[in-house]
Amino acid sequence: MRSVRTAVVLGLFLAGAAMAQAPTYQPVGSVRQLMLGIVKPNSDIIFSVPGKPPKTDEDWAAVQNAALILAETGNLLMMPGRAKDNGEWMKDVKDFQGNSAASFKFANAKDAKTLEDLGDRLEETCETCHGKYLPK
Repeated sequence: MRSVRTAVVLGLFLAGAAMAQAPTYQPVGSVRQLMLGIVKPNSDIIFSVPGKPPKTDEDWAAVQNAALILAETGNLLMMPGRAKDNGEWMKDVKDFQGNSAASFKFANAKDAKTLEDLGDRLEETCETCHGKYLPK
């Protein structure tokens, strides 16, 4: 009996400690604000690569930064308070994040052709999600 009580107390203590250490996040902007202020301007940079391929290191840095920002924005879109559901929303955001992370990788490799293909996939991912979640 004593060992059961000790195990319960220990379990409660460990659970409390884990909860105390969990970071808290506070969303500031809405999903719409993230889309208009972060996703749109940075995705436009990726989408412009086919028509205006980066030439200078400064051009490539802009594409790299845009892709990185998009990939990290995936984390913001999965936060509690922003995630619309744990099913399709999360799948769509993870697809968006994966395509953005791949864009970052190929921007760092200065591979404009692969970036063009990834831009197409990124756009398809956005349109799929918008078809489900963008208010009419």
